[in-house]
Parts: sequence; C-alpha cells; structure tokens
Amino acid sequence: MDESASRPLILWSISDGRAGHVAQSRGLIQALAELADCSIHEIDAPPAAQAFAGLFAGRARFADDLPDPDLIIGAGHRTHLPLIGARRARGGRSLVLMRPSLPLALFDFCLIPSHDAPPPAANVIVTRGPLNDVRPAAVREPGTGLILIGGPSRHYRWDLDSLLQQIRTITARQELRWQICDSPRTPAATRRALAGLGPDYRPFDRCPPGWLGGQMARAGTVWISRDSMSMIFESLSAGAAVGLLDVPSRGESRLGRATDSLAADGLAVPYPDWLAGRPLAPPPAPLREGRRCAALVLDRLRQRS
Repeated sequence: MDESASRPLILWSISDGRAGHVAQSRGLIQALAELADCSIHEIDAPPAAQAFAGLFAGRARFADDLPDPDLIIGAGHRTHLPLIGARRARGGRSLVLMRPSLPLALFDFCLIPSHDAPPPAANVIVTRGPLNDVRPAAVREPGTGLILIGGPSRHYRWDLDSLLQQIRTITARQELRWQICDSPRTPAATRRALAGLGPDYRPFDRCPPGWLGGQMARAGTVWISRDSMSMIFESLSAGAAVGLLDVPSRGESRLGRATDSLAADGLAVPYPDWLAGRPLAPPPAPLREGRRCAALVLDRLRQRS
C-alpha cells in the first residue's frame, strides 16, 4: 500500500461459489469500496490439489494476469489454501471471513462472529454475526411482512406443528401483505405445509438472484426461525423490525446465546415475548457491521504501510 494515496486499493476476492460465503465477501467489499477507491478482482477458488501445489511452488497461477493485491479476501474452507498461497506468491495481506479451519496465525486478518468465540489476538476482528451484502432500501414498505423459514440443524430440532401455529397467529394478528420464503434446510413436509397456509409462498429455489435481499430491504417486519442466523443478521442490516420464531433447541449453543443477546439488546423479539405484548420495532439504525469492519481493516492496512 505504499502508493495507496495515488492508486486504487487492489482487492482480490477468492470465492468458493457458495451463496452465503459470496454474500459475506461482497458485504465487506462493498463497504471497503464505499470508504476507499478500490479495484476489485473476483477469482474462483482453484481445486484443492492446484491450490496445494501452488502454495509450495510459490505461484498463484489462477491470478497470473492480475495486478499484485493489497488485500486478498476469502470465505469458506476452499478459499483458505488459495488465500495463503496467493499472499506468499504475490504479497498483500490475507483476510479470512468466519473462523478458518487452519490456524488463525496463518492469516493477516480474521473476521470472526462473536458467537464462534474467537480467541483474543492482534489479527482477529470480532463481528456481530456474519457479514452480508444487504442494505436498506431508499423507500421502505411498512405494510409488507416477510416470514423466513430455515430447518433442523445440529443446534436445533424441528416442530412443524408449533411453527405453523406461530405463523397462523402472527398473520392473523398483524394485518400485513405477507410473503413466506424457505431455505435449502427446510424439510419437504414443511415446504408442503407452507404452500397451503395462505400467504404468498416463495420456495427458495424459485427466487431469482437478489430477490430475498430486496424483500428484506423493503419489508417493515421480518419474522425468522431462530435457527437461521444469516437471515437474522441480514434482516437487521436491512433495518427491519425482527421477530424470532421459536424452534426447539438441542441444548445450550453458541447460536442460541447469539439470538438471546440480540433479544436482550432490543434488536429482535422472541415469539413468546411478542405474544406477551412486547411490540416489534426496527433497530435504532440498521446494523452496519460490514462498514465498521471495513474501516478497521483500512486503518490497519494504512498503519502497516
């Protein structure tokens, strides 16, 4: 970054193609581009064997035609070796999103959600939830509501009857134009039941790219099943009033503690609290973790230069 005052910041973004990982990288890159002049180069992660060979050969053949980077960004296990290899071959700083499967000391920056309990370290930036590329719309539609459904996981079980009863109660008491969207984890039986509830139902695999983020950005109210951490933080980034649908827990977990923390801070309302009379309200300001983290990264890059 010695010439950072006279040329754009060169960003390489190495992607494994997974939608959630792409959204995290884009969220940070969008924020970096809002704060600094950036030249952005998106790269598909090479196969593991190629990445491993390149690491030891000191070559990054997948980026031979690109200018040397100032910052190399990746999210997801498949990006870890290419990140390390690209930094070794071409310089710059490496930045990994989420807790990597390799030792943290191998990366210059590690942006890790607090619910993953990252250790204190000079290269660790703790985030509140995963980053994302959702932004509030210029015009919000307060008469619209979204219901977003996840599915069972290692942290949560599934109770279809309870979920359907919660949705019926919400849609009966909140007279909004409701849309329901599921996710890849949603069981087939739940998808069939959602299709018969009445509100406009959009299966995730029939939503065009960017549709869900656009709906979050415009909706006044979003209810999300507690298991869906990414969608919860995307909705908070959109500035929506967020409610948490009850899902049976498999026991105390880091994700459960994270959603409890959001409720304690007034950023989301659990379904039982709403039933007891606690109203849903938008956060005082949309969650802007991407911008906060981008500012920290830029400041550290400037210090190191």
